Amino acid sequence: MLPVTSMIPVEEARERILAYFSRLEPERKPLLDALGQVLAEDVVAPFDIPPLDNTAMDGYAVRAADTAGAGEAAPVELRVIADLAAGYVLETPVGPGEAVRIMTGAPVPPGADAIVPFEETDEALRGINEAARKAGSVRILKAANPGANIRRRGEDVQAGSTVIQAGRVLRPSEIGVLASIGLTHVTVIRRPVVAILSTGDEITPPGEPLLPGRIYDANAYSVAALVRKYGGIPRILGIARDTVEDLTAKIREGLDADMLVTSAGVSRGDFDVVKDVLAREGNIDFWSVRMRPGKPLAFGAFTAPDGRKVPHLGLPGNPVSSMVSFELFGRPAIFTMLGRSDWERPTVRAISRDYVKNPDARRFYARCIVTRGDDGRWYADLTGPQGSGMLTSMSSANALAVIPEDVRAANPGDEIECIMLDWEHAP
Repeated sequence: MLPVTSMIPVEEARERILAYFSRLEPERKPLLDALGQVLAEDVVAPFDIPPLDNTAMDGYAVRAADTAGAGEAAPVELRVIADLAAGYVLETPVGPGEAVRIMTGAPVPPGADAIVPFEETDEALRGINEAARKAGSVRILKAANPGANIRRRGEDVQAGSTVIQAGRVLRPSEIGVLASIGLTHVTVIRRPVVAILSTGDEITPPGEPLLPGRIYDANAYSVAALVRKYGGIPRILGIARDTVEDLTAKIREGLDADMLVTSAGVSRGDFDVVKDVLAREGNIDFWSVRMRPGKPLAFGAFTAPDGRKVPHLGLPGNPVSSMVSFELFGRPAIFTMLGRSDWERPTVRAISRDYVKNPDARRFYARCIVTRGDDGRWYADLTGPQGSGMLTSMSSANALAVIPEDVRAANPGDEIECIMLDWEHAP
């Protein structure tokens, strides 16, 4: 085993990796297709929203002064001069003693300065039928204040104002705002394409017969799913066999991507052919990171035919090591290319319910389930055995319990830091 002093800290590995990455160029996308991407330029409103004063409720547009003193015992009767639906404009002004029956969203007619809801008129007493719309008068049962139930022009968005600033991640609410000012397309930071390559003679693609001594390729699919979840576009290259020719050809297939991710072939016991090809085809460093799982790591860059430098992240072969390493190093890289700086996951301090042994002086990321107890505090339970080949320990987990390098064990009742895998933001 390598001495701890020859291993680099997690933070140093991440810092060195992120130094290779920068925000990608912008692209023009249809509105819905841009969901989850980062806005590349400020969006300025071309008009006011609402464009006119409009009613917030179904009711009657009135002059507030005409309803003074109205009550159920002494209603005020007004003459109904029109029936106005949303999407239409009434040019005729509302005069003294008059009202306009109006639907939610319709522009307030000139002369009116308040909306009396149906519930505060005798219409609610007439029942649901055509007579309500044909009535020539309405009785007001409650006095209205000026401005009541009116949404003012520009109260949401004012013409010339910045509606959404560059750098914002577009959520469904932002998509709705952009649609409300008439946009069909928007300029966003391009999603990175991540090529994913598995290596090893023992790996078999899912769907093919599994021969003795072989295993199915879980790594490519778990990493591809993480890439897609974090906003990238995964492209699975398949499996490179342990020959110089096959591995070289597969690597070159991925050099049109923004990042190449490989799994296996980076530890001290792997076939030399993998390391030899990686080192020959690119500028690749092989590291030992002070973490468990995921100690072996490779990082560097290949030169694409067009001269671009394509960053390469070489993950360990064990499936849990591969996923944890991608969480710690691949996710920040994707976020950086997307123009996002919020790659750090939310954490909580939780009470351990288990004895968690740290086998050596490395940072241990234990898979756990974090729940809130009846006392309002967070509690962490291990998902079971923590072997780096047990992928079910990841599928059962919603968090990684972090046992620092200088802590030999966490005992039941100890408070530990937990990285929450399923949360986008802290609660």
